[in-house]
Amino acid sequence: MDWMEDIRKKSARKNRLMFSRESAFLEDLSLCIAQQSHRTLVLWALDLAKETVDRLETKYPGEYRPRNALRAAEDWAAGRIKMPIAQRKILTCHALARELSIAEDIALCHAVGQACSVVHTPRHALGYPIYDLTAIVFTLGVENCRDALVSRKQLYIDKLLFWQKSPACKSGSWAAFLRV
Repeated sequence: MDWMEDIRKKSARKNRLMFSRESAFLEDLSLCIAQQSHRTLVLWALDLAKETVDRLETKYPGEYRPRNALRAAEDWAAGRIKMPIAQRKILTCHALARELSIAEDIALCHAVGQACSVVHTPRHALGYPIYDLTAIVFTLGVENCRDALVSRKQLYIDKLLFWQKSPACKSGSWAAFLRV
């Protein structure tokens, strides 16, 4: 089945997510993610989350839960705070999603939460694209999103390759569990 057909079916069923770990559209990105170190994935995910946090703050001035989650994840990755503190901040970002009514913004809050959770485990790395791409579908509509989705996925891959080569991946302040 064509990946756009899969999105059409999910949209017709009113699914909240248009993608999953098994989505054919994400296969190449998933393979690229699987080849990266945990630190590369953390740098990549938090970089992507920054952009989304900025978008959310523009739309919701005075709402700082996504920014607080991002800062906590950065501090956790650097070893400045422990997981329970960061986890609470990340969960407040997901809680914000439950308070919103616009599908795009709900997906973006979850995207930030997933990106921040990459510090905990690389298994969360595909979470950001799943939610971020879903937000694009909600924003542009199923029939108008194909080019934007393809472009966005390529951006994920390009940024992943950038962070893989970045000196920040090898040096810098990292929590002990990320120095392995």
